[in-house]
Amino acid sequence: MTAPGSGGRVHLPILLSLRQRFSPGIELVSALTLLVIAVPEQLATSRLAGMPPITGLFAFVAGTVAFAVLGSNPQMSVGADSTIAPLFAAALAHLAPQSSAQYVDLAGILAVCVGVLVAAVGVLRLGFIAEFLSSPIITGFLAGVAVIIVVHQLPDVLGLPAVSGSTVHRVTTLVGHLGRANGPTVLIALGVFAAVELSERIDRRIPGALVGLVVSTAVVAAAHLHAHGVAVLGSVAHGAPAFGLRGLSWTALGKVLPISAVVALVVVTQSAATSRAFADQGGFEVDMGRDFLGVGIGSVLAGVSGSFPVNASPARTAAVASSGGRTQLTGLLAAGAVVLLVPAAGALHDVPLATLGAILVFVATRIFHGRDLAAIARFDLLEFGLAVVTLLAVAFVGVEQGIALAVALAILDRTRLSARPRVHRLGRIPGTTSWAPLESGEHATEVPGVTVLLFAASLSYMNANHFREEIGKALAEPGATGNALVLDVIGMYDVDFTGSRVLGHLLDELSGRHVTVGLARAGAHLQHNLEHSGLLARIGAEHLYPSVDAAVVSLSRPT
Repeated sequence: MTAPGSGGRVHLPILLSLRQRFSPGIELVSALTLLVIAVPEQLATSRLAGMPPITGLFAFVAGTVAFAVLGSNPQMSVGADSTIAPLFAAALAHLAPQSSAQYVDLAGILAVCVGVLVAAVGVLRLGFIAEFLSSPIITGFLAGVAVIIVVHQLPDVLGLPAVSGSTVHRVTTLVGHLGRANGPTVLIALGVFAAVELSERIDRRIPGALVGLVVSTAVVAAAHLHAHGVAVLGSVAHGAPAFGLRGLSWTALGKVLPISAVVALVVVTQSAATSRAFADQGGFEVDMGRDFLGVGIGSVLAGVSGSFPVNASPARTAAVASSGGRTQLTGLLAAGAVVLLVPAAGALHDVPLATLGAILVFVATRIFHGRDLAAIARFDLLEFGLAVVTLLAVAFVGVEQGIALAVALAILDRTRLSARPRVHRLGRIPGTTSWAPLESGEHATEVPGVTVLLFAASLSYMNANHFREEIGKALAEPGATGNALVLDVIGMYDVDFTGSRVLGHLLDELSGRHVTVGLARAGAHLQHNLEHSGLLARIGAEHLYPSVDAAVVSLSRPT
């Protein structure tokens, strides 16, 4: 990107926000806030991803550093994310046992593939791809992921053996073994969840997750609760990451590429939503291309360091924003602290699995937006149905299938609406020259002898016959008689061959009934199509009007 006045020199977006004024003290406080939230969350997410715990910390460092260097949003936090972790974990589990060497290798290859795809979206400016996921679909998707997270964490929260298989199988198996739940484990999970929930309610900057992790670990170690059935994290590998891609082959790429495309789509969608939301809230400008590039390169770095794909985190970004962080220095300081903490990761031996499970269940409650689902239901039952279908498909069939089905249904719904647009009868608003639909509540009234209809869509093979039928119905309604018809074509940008044929037949029919047709607000492209098809000559150039009112005034004059 060439900066104005730079003489054609290209400036990379490296540490862009650090070129602005900032307060080191505030950034340090914000970094500490981010650190105490990120460490337990990244450990928990790595387990959700089926990866060794330390890899979550590697993912946080890789994502944070890459985004700080290349991204544009000064507050966005990038790292391991609980939205995409169950998505790729469920898919990779069909290829290799979780936490096995082959699984870890595939996760690294997957991260690089996801990163390349997301970075390509940024470089090629293809962010519009994310717009194929409507708000109801995203809401349903997140709700489905929340269900998956909770179901996957229930064994750790209840102190029961791990269960594999479908969501239904997991739930039925757990219900059948509820009587064997471990009491101390359940109490730890409830206590940690309560600590996180309470701290969230009081002040988001309070590190409830870290407090719960430290206290529960200390209690387990002091009371030797692992001897009473409380499962703990155990030995944590805490050396430097082994850089490189192992197991890379055409076969491995063929297995992970379909998963990569789905994960990349989710990453692009969530990153765009997070960046734009906090940019609007903070009053600063962002470059989405740069942000996608930063997140994508973060995934590549995570993959080559033995970790898994990264994503923008709305929760951690909110923590940075609420604590006053205004530059990428916040993330860099937190990442530096994590690097220093990695050698001490062996101290995590006594962390209860119930603690990490409770943290993830809390995260799930925050991405299950029940109020949004209710709002969608009140607005439109069909869109609510799309959200529910997405939720159920993601939770009980599979993430890829759920998204594919929901997008297909959404496209079909948009196609249906395009093929069946309404025709509105218009009337003049009293005391003005403006016209509005009769049902609009503006007290619009018709002018005797002239019927005014609005068809706000391009006329194509998809809706041409529907257009003719709707015009016929409108003209047959009481009060629609007259010797003139005005079509408000402000929304009719284009007419294809089929549409022109149908419009020609309509003109023949109306001519036989001695009805004069006028077109109001026809654009240049529509006029070109009408002229090219010969319809303009039949309508008459003198019957093209700049406004509805001008058409009605002209056609209602006595001849």
